[in-house]
Order: sequence, then structure tokens, then C-alpha cells
Amino acid sequence: MARHWADFQYEIYLNGMSGTVPRLPTDLTRLEGLAEHRLGPGPVGYVAGSAGDGSTARANRAALERRRIVPRMLRDVHERDLSVEVLGRPLPAPLALAPVGVLSIMHPDAEPAAARAAAAHGVPYVLSSASSTPIEQVAEAMGDAERWFQLYWSKDREVTRSFLDRAKAAGFTVLVVTLDTPMLAWRPRDLDQAYLPFLHGVGTANYFTDPAFLAGLAKPPQEDPNAAVLRFLGLFADPGKTWPDLAFLREHWDGPIVLKGILHPDDAREAADAGMDGVVVSNHGGRQVAGSVAAADALPGVARAVGDRLAVLFDSGVRTGDDVVKALALGARAVLLGRPYVYGLALDGQRGVDHVIRCLLAELDLTLALSGHATPSTVGTADLAADPG
Repeated sequence: MARHWADFQYEIYLNGMSGTVPRLPTDLTRLEGLAEHRLGPGPVGYVAGSAGDGSTARANRAALERRRIVPRMLRDVHERDLSVEVLGRPLPAPLALAPVGVLSIMHPDAEPAAARAAAAHGVPYVLSSASSTPIEQVAEAMGDAERWFQLYWSKDREVTRSFLDRAKAAGFTVLVVTLDTPMLAWRPRDLDQAYLPFLHGVGTANYFTDPAFLAGLAKPPQEDPNAAVLRFLGLFADPGKTWPDLAFLREHWDGPIVLKGILHPDDAREAADAGMDGVVVSNHGGRQVAGSVAAADALPGVARAVGDRLAVLFDSGVRTGDDVVKALALGARAVLLGRPYVYGLALDGQRGVDHVIRCLLAELDLTLALSGHATPSTVGTADLAADPG
């Protein structure tokens, strides 16, 4: 019998018979408020903050909330299977944990805690280039579980090549290339606190342990941290990259490559023409372009343009199980979940991330079933109400 993620609710109710209630809210939209109260303004602002006045982040939520699910009745949903195949990989559900850097500012257990929680449920963990923990240590924490590597595409080709070699050697199977951050956006919450962790050598673990990066330093980072930070800032991203540069990545990575940050159908077509394997329709959770189109509004056009050629994934604004259903209906094969699991980590370490994954997948399972779907594959645009906007 297929595993039913929805059974988590009965586990919670049964635990309640002995007086035990969940340590964190089961409404995942409440986690941000809790994190705001428990964390310092620098760390929480770094995760919760957005570009400009936050209009893009608000638009992401509004675009999902505006679309309404139309439940169908008397369909057999007794046995359900949320598993999907993405990029040739069988996944237990259409979910991966999105790459979020610098997790040590949220909890001392940082990326390994999130990675272990993901591994326990078979959910892919996407490790950020800007992690607080080196690639190899995160891989070790995950055993043989599915893991993907997110690349911030450096100005230094040797550092980029070294990152790809290390990720491959550590068992990362999919390369997720973030395109929307060739420079940091204007982020008032960070600016008002003058808070940028990288300046203190936080979120630089992959660079400060990389032989190609270290080869460009006169002294090791521990002996001259300022020089190491300046080298990091000088090569972190490259606003000069263009489509032909993708050939370098294709040459040095033999697994699937996914481009993250695609919002325009023509860019999605460029990705397919360049031999990429997937795209993530994403505006970086509203963190990069103030006034940007909402990711969910961009998703249908991208899915129509390349859904038959590429795996179309989605992030930006996902908070609940019904958000995942809506993303699937709009054309996504799977979603990447970001901020909620980071708040779970901040509030309760690995247990907090585990809680977030189980809540989200239980709610997804129930929302699908109560809407008349036994698998994600049967969800489509006909299952959403016409956009009143």
C-alpha cells in the first residue's frame, strides 16, 4: 500500500491523548511570525526580507491566493500515491527543499540539520553554494539520499570548475544554477541593519575550503580573513554572463542542469535550446527584483512554452499544501520550498525541518484527495477557478 502522508494528522491526534501537542504550529504560515520574535533582527531580516518595499514577495502570495481550487466529488481517492519522476529521479512527492544559504545564522546545526530531515523523507535537498557548511560535510550527513547542488556562478572559472568537481564527487546529482543574482538587490531590511553575513566569513564555507579559491590567496583565511572575504566578494557572481556561457557548465557537469530564476517563456526556450534539462520558475522569493512579476503568474506561460522539453519546477511564495496543488495545476512538475523550512530550522533545528516537511506533505495529500485526485499527475488548469483578476 502506498504511504499516505495524511496519516500524520492522526499521529498528532493520538499523541494528544497523552497530552502532547506539536512543538510548532501546523499552520506553516505562522512560523515567520514566531521566528521574528525569537531571532535577532539581522538574521530574521536576512531570510524574511525582500527587495525594495517587499511588493514582489507580496505579489507571489497574492498570485497563489487568487487562484482557487475546484474540488471534484465521487472520485476514488482511497489509495493515493504522491510520487513523481523529476529529471529522471523518482521522488516520493513533488517537493524539494530550496537552496538557502548561510543557515548557521538561523541555527547552529545549519545545513546538515535541514539535509538530514530531507533525507529522512526522501525529499531532495538543494545545497546552496553560499552554505555555512562545506559540500562534503553536508553529503556525509545525508548518506546516499538524493541531493542537488545550487551554483552561484563565479567570475573565476577555476573556482566554478572546482565546485562542480567537488559536488559530483560528493554525490550531488543535479546542478541548479541560479541566474537571477548576478548582484545583490536593494534589500532595505539588511541595509537598515548593515547586515551582510559574508563580510564576517559566514556563508563562505565552500569557498574557504576550496583549493582553487585558496590558490588565489597569499595567506589562509584564518590568517587573513579580510583578504579572503574581499576575494569572495570579488568573484561571487558575474553580471557579464550570457547564454553562450552555459556551454562551460554543460562541458563540466554530466548530470541534469536546471536554470533557476526563469520568468519569461523566451528565456525558457533559450534554456531548452542550450541543452538544459529543467528550469525553476522563480523570482528568488521576491528578494531580487522589486516590482517583478509574481512567479505563479509567470508559471503557466513557461510551462506552455517548454513543458514538453524541460522539467518545469517552481518556487517563490509556497507556504502550504494547497499552494503546491495550485503550482502543479499551473504546470509545475514539482516545487522547491524555501522560507518555511528555514523558519522550522530556526525554531527547532532538525526536528523543526522535519515538522515542516511532514505538515506540508500531509496537507498536500489531503488537499489532493479532497479535491478528487489520487496522484499529482491528474491535476491541471481545469482544477482551478477562473482568475477573477
